[in-house]
Amino acid sequence: MAFDREVDLLVVGTGAGALVAALRAAKAGAEVLVVEKGALWGGTSATSGGGIWIPGSHLAAQAGHPDDLDEAFGYVRRLTAPNVSDEQIRAYVDNAHRMLEWVEREADVHYAALPYPDYYPETEGSREGYRTHLMPGEVDARTMDRAAFDTMQRASPAASLWGRINWKLAETHMVLFRPKGWMKVIVKVMAGYWLDIPQRLRSPRDRRLTLGTALLAQLRKALDRTGAEVWLDSPLLGLIEEKGRVAGATVRHDGRELRIGARRGVILAAGGFERNAAMRAAHLPGAPQPQASGSQVNNEGDALLAAQKLGAAVRNLDSAWWAPVFRIPGEDRGRLSTVERALPYSIIVNQAGRRYANEALSYHRFGEAMMAKNAPGAATDPSWLVFDSRYRARYPAGPVIPGFPDWMLSAAVRKVLVKAPTIEALAAKMQVDPTVLRATVDRFNMMVAQGRDEDFGRGDAAYDRLYGDPRVAPNPTLGSLAEAPFYAIPIHLGDIGTNGGLVTDGTGRVLSEGGGAIPGLYAVGNLAASVMGYSYPGAGATLGPAMTFGWLAAADAVRANEPG
Repeated sequence: MAFDREVDLLVVGTGAGALVAALRAAKAGAEVLVVEKGALWGGTSATSGGGIWIPGSHLAAQAGHPDDLDEAFGYVRRLTAPNVSDEQIRAYVDNAHRMLEWVEREADVHYAALPYPDYYPETEGSREGYRTHLMPGEVDARTMDRAAFDTMQRASPAASLWGRINWKLAETHMVLFRPKGWMKVIVKVMAGYWLDIPQRLRSPRDRRLTLGTALLAQLRKALDRTGAEVWLDSPLLGLIEEKGRVAGATVRHDGRELRIGARRGVILAAGGFERNAAMRAAHLPGAPQPQASGSQVNNEGDALLAAQKLGAAVRNLDSAWWAPVFRIPGEDRGRLSTVERALPYSIIVNQAGRRYANEALSYHRFGEAMMAKNAPGAATDPSWLVFDSRYRARYPAGPVIPGFPDWMLSAAVRKVLVKAPTIEALAAKMQVDPTVLRATVDRFNMMVAQGRDEDFGRGDAAYDRLYGDPRVAPNPTLGSLAEAPFYAIPIHLGDIGTNGGLVTDGTGRVLSEGGGAIPGLYAVGNLAASVMGYSYPGAGATLGPAMTFGWLAAADAVRANEPG
């Protein structure tokens, strides 16, 4: 069969899983081509915090917190869906730490194991830290190819100041809770941004890359050094099957439909289908709005549909990485809420004016609560984040930035933010029964005075307290709503991507509806049905498996899929 171009390995997508796969294959001597649907590369990975959930890492051991892989396996097994195989879980748990060591060595990626608790502390095998890993440092974009930097996905508005200035996690903590020396930190960050005169004259983008953009920058630099090609504006149109195996794909590039041959296989790493309205309506009817997703806009399930045409099996298409989000008029995606819900002087209520869950839960678990508690007359989408003037002065509420008076907020933010001198007046503006909201606030304030949330246990778990204010005692997540004026902002059910998709084995090979592997075809990341099933065991449980199975898939393709 004639092809317009032939390579050893074709990788579809440019997120972290895709780049790890491409890098491993290229390092093994394979000729690699990476194609990206959009004009920007990096996928949703670049808009993320860049964290990875890695059991049993050498970094955790070096920090004095060695992990047990069998305990980690048991923890995931108890949480994940029954239709996820032991083989797939074991492949992840046993290889994630090996992948981490490899990217450290081959891509100069520097992670640290953090005292960041797992999300299900009540489940046997969970740990109060050191499975979540984050890059604590930064990457100077001047070390990148200029064109690669210019075409990189931007950081999420939720992870940057004014959508421009990038933050590290430690800096966010300093600005939030203002310990001694916090002003020096913010002055240094701001000065670094504004004094980069050549870049300010050229673009508002920050050349100091952090979190997900830092990870993607390091992976891209390493890949570029191998000579592998990355094509942008090159959507996948379909897969090519030849003699019972996937032999390549049709891709639109430079206005032409090209047949790309892939001698050793095709790795699909093009993200989920969260931006496809029709697919959401069919599989996620409880959350049908693509604009509520926090992911980048090109994830429309193209690769998933292409694989299904070849008989690929799918699993858990009704699943997503759920999250409460702020939706600001004019923005093309939801802003993930992580910190805001655990901070004192605030509660979240449904449209009846009642609390319905522990606000400080991880975002996936709180999103699940939003779905489970949604009911006629007590709808949870949207809910309301309600807070008082102390919260307003000290903490962010999505785009509502402390230290800036209300009139300085953007017109779009002022359009959704509600403010009133009393709880009853606030309830009227929220179209909530004032009597019910007043009773909810009074009960919450009574529990705050006692130091414990008797209704939902907010602040009981180590994870809850992670984002609480350490200056507030005895419970850093609890503070009364008592000081006027009072505020409320809608908080919607969203996601950071779907996580149901193609069924794969322990090396990332796509399985057919009949159960066997489809030769030459692999899937990783949110395109593949998650090894975590419907659960989200800890921070980084999206990128960790994407990178690990990308690493495994590339090795299998280069080793096992040579023709003949």
